[in-house]
Amino acid sequence: MCGICGQFNFGTKKAVLTEDLRKMTDTIMHRGPDDEGTYISGNLGLGFRRLSIIDLAGGHQPMSNDQRNVWVVFNGEIYNFRELRQELMKCGHIFRTKSDTEVIVYGYIQWGEDVLHKLNGMFGLALWDETKRKLMLARDRAGIKSLFYRIDHGRLVFGSEIRPIAASLDERLQPDPRSMNLFLRYRYTPSPLTIYKGVRKLGAGMKLVVENGQVLEQRWWRFRPRPFDNPPSLAQAQEELLEHYKKAVQRQLISDVPVGLLLSGGLDSGLLLALMNLYGSDWRTYTVGFGDRYRDDEIADGRSTAVALTAPNQSVLIDRKAFDDTLARTISIMEDPVASPSAVLMYYVCQRARQDVKVALIGQGPDELLGGYKRHIGLRYGAYWRMLPGPIRELAGAMIRMLPRNEASKRGVDSLGIQDRIERYQQIFSIISTQLINRLFRDDFRAVGSHNQMADCWNGLVDMIGDTDELGGFQFLEVRSSLPDELLTYADKMSMHHSLEVRVPYLDHEIIEYAERLPASYKVGLRCRKLIHTRICREFLPSSVFHRRKRGFGYSVVDDWYRDALTTKIGVTLADNQALIYRYLDPVAVKQLVEEHRRGRHDHHKVIFSLVVMEEWLRSING
Repeated sequence: MCGICGQFNFGTKKAVLTEDLRKMTDTIMHRGPDDEGTYISGNLGLGFRRLSIIDLAGGHQPMSNDQRNVWVVFNGEIYNFRELRQELMKCGHIFRTKSDTEVIVYGYIQWGEDVLHKLNGMFGLALWDETKRKLMLARDRAGIKSLFYRIDHGRLVFGSEIRPIAASLDERLQPDPRSMNLFLRYRYTPSPLTIYKGVRKLGAGMKLVVENGQVLEQRWWRFRPRPFDNPPSLAQAQEELLEHYKKAVQRQLISDVPVGLLLSGGLDSGLLLALMNLYGSDWRTYTVGFGDRYRDDEIADGRSTAVALTAPNQSVLIDRKAFDDTLARTISIMEDPVASPSAVLMYYVCQRARQDVKVALIGQGPDELLGGYKRHIGLRYGAYWRMLPGPIRELAGAMIRMLPRNEASKRGVDSLGIQDRIERYQQIFSIISTQLINRLFRDDFRAVGSHNQMADCWNGLVDMIGDTDELGGFQFLEVRSSLPDELLTYADKMSMHHSLEVRVPYLDHEIIEYAERLPASYKVGLRCRKLIHTRICREFLPSSVFHRRKRGFGYSVVDDWYRDALTTKIGVTLADNQALIYRYLDPVAVKQLVEEHRRGRHDHHKVIFSLVVMEEWLRSING
C-alpha cells in the first residue's frame, strides 16, 4: 500500500524537474512513510511513497525490468502475485524481488495491457513503456484504490490523491458548481468527475493510455452479468458463494506485517472474523462507537462478537464534541468530499488500529452486492407498483407524500413510478428531489440538465446491464459507482491518512462476478435482505451474534444529532449570510429548508449534513 504520482508532458515535451516531482510526493508522505522514490525520463516523471507490507526489503519503487524499459509505480496489493510469478518464471522471466509489484512489470512484458485481467487485487497504478513512450494509468475492478488526474495543454498530472495534482500547479484549484450540484444530490461526486474543475478521477475498472500525443480512456473490466444457463439451487449457490468467500479471505490475509479487522456489531464483519479464524487465530479487532447511552452503539456488540469468536478487541469511544471537532479534519483529508458521518468513525478506528497493525480487513460489499439496503426491497418489488392503475398509484402516492418526514418513502414512491429504467435508478440514488435542488442553487449557478448527468457518468456501463433483472441492474451500477465513489473513497482516505492498509475481501472480483449472476430471489425477499449471505452467516456465527439487530455504523446516532439542526452550531452556520456556501446557494431557500426540518414538516437531516460538509470543504480550500 502506497501513494503514487507523476507527470507526463506529452504535448509540450518539456522535461520534468526533480524538484517538481518531489513537491508532489511530499504531499502524500502519510500514505507511505517507509520509503520514497522517483524516476524521470525526459518529459515523464514517476513519484512514489511506500508503506511496506510485502517483501519489506525488496519492494522499492519505481520498479523496472533489467533492461529498464518498463517502469511501474503501484498503490495496492496483488493477492495472486505468487501464482503469477510462477507462471511468468515458466515463460523465462527472471525475478529480482519477492514483491507483488514485479509481477506487473513482467506481466506487462508478457501480456501487454491485458496484464490487468490477470491481477486479483486492489490497485491504482502507472506503467511507463520507455520504448513506446507510452503511459498507462489503471484502477482496480471495484475501485478500492483511487487515482486522480488532470490534463491541460498537453500535460498530464496524476496521483493517488488530489494533493499532488494541486502541488504541481501554479494556480489554486477551483470548485466546479455542476459537481457541487451532484454532490448535494448524491452525497458524493460520481466518477469521472470530482468537485474540482479540471480534475477527474479514474473510474472503477478503467484505464487511461497516453501514446503518440493521444489520450484514450476506456473500461478494461467489461464483465457483463448473465444468468446461469443451469441455475444453481439456493443451497448450491450458498455453498459456491461460501467457497468464493473462503478463497478471498485466505488470499487477502497474505502479509509480512500484522493483520487485524475493523469489527462492527453486524453480520458482515462478524462473518469475516469467523472466516479469518479458519486460517489463523487471535486476530486483533477494533470497534468504534458512541457508548451505550445510544441505542445504535456498536461497541458492546463488537466486543460481544469478538469474545464469541475468541478474538482480542479494542474499542474507540467518541462523543458528539469529538465528532464535531474532527468533522472538518476528515473533510479536508477526503479532498473530494463525501457527506457520510461514518467517515469520522472510520478516522478514529483506523487511528487506533494503526497503533498495533499495518493491515486491516473491512466488511464492506455485501450490502451492495447481495441486497442489504431498504431501497433494494423497493427495486425487487417495484414492478408491482408500476403495474397498479394510474389513479390508484397517484392516490396512494399522494397519501404518502402528505406524511410528515418519511422522506425516503416519499422519494421511493416518486422514483419507483418512473417508467424509464435509467432515470428511475438515478432518482433512487438521489437523496434530494430535482425541484428542491433547483430551489437551493442561485440562478447563476443552477446546473441546467444536471439531473441527467449521473447517466452520463454511467456511460459505458448501461449497455452492460441488458441481461440483468431490475435489482441486478441497479446493483451493477451501485458496485461500480456509489460504492467506490462514496464508501470506498472515505475508507481509503481515512485509513491511508493513518498509514493503515485496509482490504475488502467481499469485493474480490470473483465474488462480484458470481453474485451478479444470481437471481434477485436469492438476495431479497419480503422479510429478508441479503438472503443467501444471511444463510452463510447463520452457519458460521453464534446465535447471539446472528440474531442481533442491524445497526448503521454510526449513521442513526449522527442523524439524530442533525435532526435538531437549529439548536447547534450547524444552525448558526447555516443562518450566517457570510457562509461560503452562499456564493453558490440561495440563503433564503436554505433557511426555508432548515425551518421545514425544524418544524417537522420534512426530514432534511441528510441534506443539512451535506450542506455542512460543503461549507466545511469550502472553508478548507479557502484557507
